[in-house]
Amino acid sequence: MMMLFYLIGGLVTLLICGDLLVRGAVALAVKFGVPSLIVGLTVVAFGTSAPELMVSVGAVLNGTPGLAIGNIVGSNVANVLLVLGLPALVYPIACNQPSLPRNTLTMLAVTVLFVIICLGGVLSVLQGLLLFTLLIIFLTYSGYHATRWPEEEHVDDPENIDGVSGLPKSPLAIAGFILIGVVGLPAGAHYFVEGGTEIARFFGVSDAAIGLSVIALGTSAPELATTIMAALRKQPDLAIGNVLGSNIFNLLCIMGITPMIADIPIPHAFIYFDLWVMLIAAMAIVPFAMAGRTITRRAGIFFLAAYVAYMYFLFVADNHSGLA
Repeated sequence: MMMLFYLIGGLVTLLICGDLLVRGAVALAVKFGVPSLIVGLTVVAFGTSAPELMVSVGAVLNGTPGLAIGNIVGSNVANVLLVLGLPALVYPIACNQPSLPRNTLTMLAVTVLFVIICLGGVLSVLQGLLLFTLLIIFLTYSGYHATRWPEEEHVDDPENIDGVSGLPKSPLAIAGFILIGVVGLPAGAHYFVEGGTEIARFFGVSDAAIGLSVIALGTSAPELATTIMAALRKQPDLAIGNVLGSNIFNLLCIMGITPMIADIPIPHAFIYFDLWVMLIAAMAIVPFAMAGRTITRRAGIFFLAAYVAYMYFLFVADNHSGLA
């Protein structure tokens, strides 16, 4: 019972504190006159990835590195199959943004590179530095491209970037939002990881399996909630852009920083199965994004069925549990 309380309490703390940190940081950037484009590419992107980063770092420090990489791989799978599949049932998702083909190919290339790196069996400081360097290059190029061709990037008012709204106005409120976020995120991550680890031990499954499922679902909750609300408002078009950005940041930022703290061994199950599921999920977006096709309800059902099948195989199939 206590481990479930830790898991849920840690997740709620992560979501609330992550949201407060993003709002406070965006408000601070706006107050200093930072352009909305830079806010979106840096402050919001890093801020919304903070829960995943804290969970992965906490898992490594807690001696459960399988949970760290499971969190990222599982989150990327969930972002495509669940975060795009479920809203598509509510309202079809149009893939007609001019920047989608470029960002889709970037996400696919990053995913392929990550899979290749993981085949070596361990993520170390060198691999982490490579991934994080690619993140800096990606952000620099994105900023340059958006400056040259702003009509492709739909640069909005800072308060509307990725659904960020309700920014604090006074310096005291801004400082309070940032302080709560900075203090609360590590605490939430600690209890979330602790709860996930204990649940894995209780059910006799690997920490990697818990990372791929429970932890990944928890850290993907903000993206899922955002896309469902957008679908209910019949404005789901930005969902796929947010998913692409989230997947790129997960691999380049979080899997770039975490191995710099400690080596992350890659479980055999990932090399033989889970990494390829992530790659196939990434490839599933390509036909829609490159051709400007709509993710219909039928496609949404297929995405969801694939995700349910993956979760079933993860926990029930004997050969996979043996690999884990």
